[in-house]
Amino acid sequence: MHVYSRKFISPEELNKESLLRILDEQAEIRFVSVAGVDLMGHETDAKIPVEVFRGNIDEFLHGIAVSTDGSSVVLPGIASINNAKIDMRADTSVKWWLDQNPDNIEPETGRPVSTLKIPCFLIHHEKAVDSRSVLKRAVEYFQQEILRLIRAYPEAVAPLKISPDDVVGVEITAATELEFWARAEEDNLELEELSTSQELKEQYWARTQGDIRTGLERSLMRMSEYGLSPEMGHKEVGGVKSRVNRNGAGRSIMEQLEVDWRFDNAMQAADNELIVKLIIRETFN
Repeated sequence: MHVYSRKFISPEELNKESLLRILDEQAEIRFVSVAGVDLMGHETDAKIPVEVFRGNIDEFLHGIAVSTDGSSVVLPGIASINNAKIDMRADTSVKWWLDQNPDNIEPETGRPVSTLKIPCFLIHHEKAVDSRSVLKRAVEYFQQEILRLIRAYPEAVAPLKISPDDVVGVEITAATELEFWARAEEDNLELEELSTSQELKEQYWARTQGDIRTGLERSLMRMSEYGLSPEMGHKEVGGVKSRVNRNGAGRSIMEQLEVDWRFDNAMQAADNELIVKLIIRETFN
């Protein structure tokens, strides 16, 4: 991978020496952002100058990256108005993303300004209280419980010719897909026509056209650049057929689309879905 085409940093590179080298090689990385996900699924975002990150890199990697008053996250029954401090701790077990802004060109390099997006846990009174930590604890419990059951009931895995002593651990993989709607802003939608199209399933896996096709292709290409291994993109059941407008030009009124990508471990799969949503929003915006 060419150094300037980098869109993510692998967990193996999340150490002080590698990060400083990457920042030196890619001067367009001007900001970092701590990305925690609260219990409503809201993802935090902040623009922290990269100089602050460089000067406090040990804290970002091994301590508290950022603290907030908790007003920007939804943690009902956890953070209150008089007890609201939330610490954000970086997760170094997953990829960190490089979010490029094509509308803002870095003057020295001529490349889009990039933000290093750091997945974080939200910590309240030394306890992780966010969606990320809930998933982490669920995965750990599942792994421990499956191992316990295999060892307690070896006859359950005997037909598979598996000995409990041979089982070192349990790995969980997860796969997601994303469905979304795309339409031209100036188009007025006929609810009856949209409902009829969905009932007849006449749009399912139909050929995409025009801006919808371009947006879908660009989305899949960007997903590949981010190492997400896209598998397919296609129309779903909903939508209104393309038609010719008064000027004789064809246009797609509204389409329901789906994109699919490769599975990963549970935590990385959750992060992958967040970055795919970002790619889709920016591509079809």
